[in-house]
Amino acid sequence: MGALGRVLLWLQLCALTQAASKLWVPNTDFEVAANWSQNRTPCEGGAVEFPANKMLSVLVRESHAVSDLLLPLDGELVLASGAGFGISDAGSHRDCGTGDPAVFRDPDRFSWYDPHLWRSGDEAPGLFSVDAERVPCRHDDVVFPPSASFRVGLGPGASPVRVRSISALGRTFTSDEDLAAFLASRAGRLRFHGPGVLSVDPEDCADPSGCVCGNAEAQPWICAALLQPLGSRCPQAACHGALRPHGQCCDLCGAVVLLTHGPAFDLERYRARVLGTFLGLPQYQGLQVAVSKVPRPPRLREADTEIQVVLAETGPETGGAGRLARALLADVAEHGEALGVLAVTMRESGAHVGVGSAAGLAGGVAASLLLALLVLVALPLLRRAGRLRWRRREETVPAGAALGFDNPVFDVAASKELPRPRPLSGAPKAATGSTSHSYFVNPLFAGAEAEA
Repeated sequence: MGALGRVLLWLQLCALTQAASKLWVPNTDFEVAANWSQNRTPCEGGAVEFPANKMLSVLVRESHAVSDLLLPLDGELVLASGAGFGISDAGSHRDCGTGDPAVFRDPDRFSWYDPHLWRSGDEAPGLFSVDAERVPCRHDDVVFPPSASFRVGLGPGASPVRVRSISALGRTFTSDEDLAAFLASRAGRLRFHGPGVLSVDPEDCADPSGCVCGNAEAQPWICAALLQPLGSRCPQAACHGALRPHGQCCDLCGAVVLLTHGPAFDLERYRARVLGTFLGLPQYQGLQVAVSKVPRPPRLREADTEIQVVLAETGPETGGAGRLARALLADVAEHGEALGVLAVTMRESGAHVGVGSAAGLAGGVAASLLLALLVLVALPLLRRAGRLRWRRREETVPAGAALGFDNPVFDVAASKELPRPRPLSGAPKAATGSTSHSYFVNPLFAGAEAEA
């Protein structure tokens, strides 16, 4: 079995044990065009230059004829079977152009915190992860492909990087002692650099309702790495009232559903339900779904965590995410007890930029009708339970004012962004006027309440 086959088998075994895995994507192989200054591998008879002051390990898989070869002061060329270098006259290949040397790009450009550089081992059609969870989480297994060379920057060292295990160079590290010895070796120093601290803890996520990723402290660095190619600016969202879910660096169009869960809730079962029962339907084509456990805002003290379901619209059409969110609300109203869901709320972004106000008005009317329907469905259930409660209002309601109450889940003051290592110029802030078209709140969880 080849090295790639062993990696795939390893990932399949992780899936069977419900262990999440993250696979490192980039490499420092000689034959990869993106590793060279001209985005092409060196020409036959061309000059080859490696950065003199950079440590690196480069895997060479084939034979190459070069006119000059400038090696780094500290590094290694790993020759696969049959690979090597020969001498050829300068400019003997017609595609070498001006004869400028092919310069190997900076190997230190790859950061652990860059979400672009990781691939999930349990990807499925229609699923995605919020930005902070695209980088390895606390209970993830990290895999560096054994059939490629690589180099990883561990970041500024503000807080340790903790994962469940690390597989590199044919070894799997599950203890800090073994990992520290490897990182201090020459092989480790060639592949990992920077002041960041890498740590492993083989503890599994034993909670069926899932575990929080644990990358909240690292999110400023994750967002900085993600947005660096964009000039540290978030792209403008294509809708009014765009949303920024927990763990996401920039605003998106769609909907967010938050579930308050009980001990019977099973995260993997619910994710499979969303994918199998809803996402495959024709009316929801083009949507991407992320389901994960996230910390709950401090003001909501009934529970420390909640389940976040992000429904992102990836196409030009709008409204599909809102329809799916309302379908999930109705599903909870009917099957919440069996699913282990105690309460649910939702937010939905507005119409796409350029869409007239009539579309937004129609969406608001439809949402109001759904809210009335949910109240009619929920009240009999609560009456049968004998636990109907309501929230006391702290102030007198002015005559003619619209009835209702604020949802503290989406209080702006409770959802301020974490400070970034440096300001991201022009990055749009979380919208304070995001449209909350509909919601269903279980009054059992109201903060100030009274028995009816």
